[in-house]
Amino acid sequence: GTSGVLQHSELTCSVCKDYFKDPVSLDCGHNFCQACITQCWEALSTNFPCPECRETFPQRNVKPNRQLRNIVEASRKLTRESTKEPEVERVCEKHQRAIDVFCQVEEMPMCAVCHLSRDHREHPAVPIEEAAEDYKVGNHGTKELETEKQKIVSEFQQLSQFLKEQELLLLAQLEELNKEIKKRRAEYVAKLSEEISSFSSLIREMEQKCQQPASEFLQAGGCLVHSPAGAGSVTDTIRPSPRAELCPSRSDLLSAVHVTLDPDTAHPELVLSADRKSVRRGDTWQALPDNPERFDTELCVLGCEGFTSGRHYWEIELKEGEVCIVGVARESVSRKGDIDFNPEQGIWAVLCNEDRYWALTSPDDLSPLSLSRAPRRIRVYLDYERGQVAFFDAGTGDPIFTFPPASFAGERIRPLFSGPLLFVSFSSLPGPCS
Repeated sequence: GTSGVLQHSELTCSVCKDYFKDPVSLDCGHNFCQACITQCWEALSTNFPCPECRETFPQRNVKPNRQLRNIVEASRKLTRESTKEPEVERVCEKHQRAIDVFCQVEEMPMCAVCHLSRDHREHPAVPIEEAAEDYKVGNHGTKELETEKQKIVSEFQQLSQFLKEQELLLLAQLEELNKEIKKRRAEYVAKLSEEISSFSSLIREMEQKCQQPASEFLQAGGCLVHSPAGAGSVTDTIRPSPRAELCPSRSDLLSAVHVTLDPDTAHPELVLSADRKSVRRGDTWQALPDNPERFDTELCVLGCEGFTSGRHYWEIELKEGEVCIVGVARESVSRKGDIDFNPEQGIWAVLCNEDRYWALTSPDDLSPLSLSRAPRRIRVYLDYERGQVAFFDAGTGDPIFTFPPASFAGERIRPLFSGPLLFVSFSSLPGPCS
């Protein structure tokens, strides 16, 4: 076409390929004959597509395009020229003059006489060619604005969808966390209730046993706790142990051990008594064979007894002012050279130095234990299946220290004694608590 004239394709419907008849506009900016778009949407009840760009709309939202209708009518002559059609000049039916003016108020083409009439002379008007060019430019700008609008709407829809998905994800995670908290709380309450019930039952049993005569109490599973007068004296009293794990109602599983020292393991400076119930440090290095079992650097000696199951305890008397280490060790504990006294090296023990005690848990943790008194007689307790080693004041039953559970893995566990100044002996123990 020529300048100022709309192209033929912009004045024709993309459905029927003819000039617009009663043109209507869709929200996407495309125009169609009203009859054409009605026919395209005849069988649809929702999601109405644009026949040109395929964008869909939820409703039949069409707007009559009065301006386009008038422009088409006013531009037929120009478009016929661009398409080589015979030119037929439109004339005003009232004044029989050429239609060459476009009224911008009424939005309709007219002749110059109509524009000068009383009805239109106050209305601004432009030549018909200029009106056609303005419509072409305006229609192009409207499409660009509509495209930008759709882009913004699409981006916000995507953002809204993302935020909705994040909300659902976080709510699901929160619900899972809430379920896990409830589960753990229920498990803890159940475990605590079970322990309370067990302790309550044990207390009732011990209260009943305390009412029995001494002879019946011993047969029923009481434990002998020595008085300060010493083992075997007439002042010995019979009462339940203050620590339930040392003398539970099923006391047939707990046995008192009469420890004897193993001379084949004793360091050459250690002197054992004839009955091997006590040990002290001598003044000279004894000429003893350097067998594999013997400690050659640390002042250590093991008990002859070894345990691979069950629960056992024994008592040790310490000489006042002496420094020593008492506990248990794996059969495989190192016998040669320097030794680290801690569970990683297979030793569970406490260090006794006059009125202070240390639990030998690691070389970096040697803080003194907080005790109300320094016991001179120590009870060592071993529960093999639970991997537990504990120490108590044998006079009062008060706890000294309990090591965290360990895994002995079927290895033999033996009593251990060590120290630079060493004098220990074994108290006389009653038989097993059964």
